[in-house]
Order: sequence, then structure tokens, then C-alpha cells
Amino acid sequence: MKRRVENLKEAVTILDVAREAGVATSTVSRALTQSGRVSETMRKHVLNVAVELGYRPNLQARSLSSGRTHTLALLIPGATNPYFFDLIRGTQAEAKVRNYRHMLVDTEASADLEEQYLQELPAAVDGVVLAGSRLSDERLVAIAQKLPMVVVNREIEGVQSVVVDTSTAVTQALNYIASLGHSRVAFLGGPLSSWSSRKRWEALQAAADRLQVECLNLGHFGETQSGAAAADAALHHKVTACLFFNDMLAIAGLKRFAELGVSVPGDISVVGCDDIFGADFCYPPLTTLTARIDQVARTATNMLLTRLLGLPMLREREKVPASLTVRQSTGPAPVARSKWSAAE
Repeated sequence: MKRRVENLKEAVTILDVAREAGVATSTVSRALTQSGRVSETMRKHVLNVAVELGYRPNLQARSLSSGRTHTLALLIPGATNPYFFDLIRGTQAEAKVRNYRHMLVDTEASADLEEQYLQELPAAVDGVVLAGSRLSDERLVAIAQKLPMVVVNREIEGVQSVVVDTSTAVTQALNYIASLGHSRVAFLGGPLSSWSSRKRWEALQAAADRLQVECLNLGHFGETQSGAAAADAALHHKVTACLFFNDMLAIAGLKRFAELGVSVPGDISVVGCDDIFGADFCYPPLTTLTARIDQVARTATNMLLTRLLGLPMLREREKVPASLTVRQSTGPAPVARSKWSAAE
């Protein structure tokens, strides 16, 4: 490994890696692009040599020769939402391992902006991971025919997807709430276009029928600012427990309950979803649905890159498990009805 020591300023080339590894440059190229045409032993050998020499691929030259940008994009509806932090970090880390650059695009929860970006991106990236889409299934199918895509938390026939199994987890949450004696429960849903919100409500309906619990769907609350309105709706309908679409809404709901002097969980129990940063040290600490979002990110990015590299795809859809994390925002149903109401 003398070359790196002798001249750190001189760029290491693929020829240097081939010479040091004792193989042809074509073998190095296949190993570095993970084309699947070299053995795993040879691939690891070449990669180790490349790392030791400090080799960095010339992505611009590779793009010119292959017609690819070796860049992928992650589209999210809001970069300030803590839910997406692990998704951003996970996709970026996985892309880096495969020598891909990572582009972050914030669609600002706008269907028009999302449409515009997806029309423009094919010139700049090889594929996209799309989370929280506001577009219709039909539109996404049409776009996916032109631009390799993996969607997160949405199942669309003909489009690769990774979903968090919150339907199973929300059923677990309702079982737990019912075991605490709650018989009148509210679901405060997400945006009208949200596939995951719709699936959670369907799971809640089935579980409520089985448990003989009255479960009310109180509408769609898409933004953090709607948390107070969601809390008011829950109080107006005199439920003893409520399940919010996500932790952002639930934490805003906790703040509203505190402003009104409503005790959580003494008067009303609260369940969120996502287990975002801060869910365990808000007041009271939030009972919520938990999943490994970093696993979602790695899985979605791997699915996309597997397709881009021409490797065999095992499945078109992947599901990441979720479970209930119990904290202090849930407790036994109140014995007697409290005298509060948002309308009073």
C-alpha cells in the first residue's frame, strides 16, 4: 500500500486498485458497482483494497459513460417533522455504502410541488424513495413507469413499497385501552389522502366490533396546529381515550388538554403513533406506536438500489413491524364522568 503513503494528493484510480488487488480493471469495476458478476469473496477483497488505498469513485465520469447520475432522492412532506429524521439518516447512510449520492427534497405537503419535483427529477437522479405522498395511486403508477420508485407507508399495485405495520399495532393499542375499562374511544385521523390513516381506521373498526368498544372517527387532522382542534373534538364527544394519527398531533393535544385543565390520563387517555424524538419526555410521557424507522429507510433504499443495479428482487412489498409502547399518558377509564367539555 505504498501509493497512498508516497503521495496523498494524487488521486487513486481504478487501475491502482486493480494492480494492488491483482485483478483486471473490469473485475474491480464489477465489484465496486456490485453488479453481481463477481463472487462475494472477490468483491470483499477488492473493496478492502479500495478502502486501504483511499479510492473514491469518479461519479461524474461514471455518469457520462453510463448515462446514470448515481444519485437517489428522498422526497418527504416536511423536513421539520421528527418522524422523518431517521428516514433521512437511514437512506443517506445506505446510499453512501453503495457509492450513491443522496438528495433530500421537501415537498411541503403540497401535491402540486410533489408533482413538479417528480417530473423534474429524472434528469437529476436515478430513482426516488417517496414518503408521505399527496398524489393519487394512479398518478404514482404513471410516474413509476418512467422513474424507479419505492414508496414508504403506501401500498400501490405495481409500485415497490415499504410499510410500517401500524394496523396490527393500533389493534394492540385498542386491546390495551379496552383492558383499562375504556368503552368510548376516538380516532383522530391524518390527512384525507393518507393511506396509513385509512388502514388504521379499518383495523380499529374490526377490533372495536370484536371488543364491543365504541370507536368514533372524528375526522382528518393533517398538521400539528390541528392537534388542539383534535383534542377539542375528543372532549366534545365525551370519549375517555383517543388515538391520534401521529405523535405531533398527540403532543399538541396534550398541550390543549393541559390548557383546559383536563387531566391526562385521569380524565382522558392519549395514544400517539411513531414514537418520535420527544415522545418520552413530553408531559405526561406519551404512550405510542413504535417502529424502527431506520429499518424502513434501509429497506426502502436497498429495494431501490437493488433494482438500479440490476440485481434480483426478492419482493415487491416489505412490511416493518410496529408495537405499542406504554408510557404515562394512558390509564384506567374514569369511574364517573368529569364535568368538562370543550363546548361548555
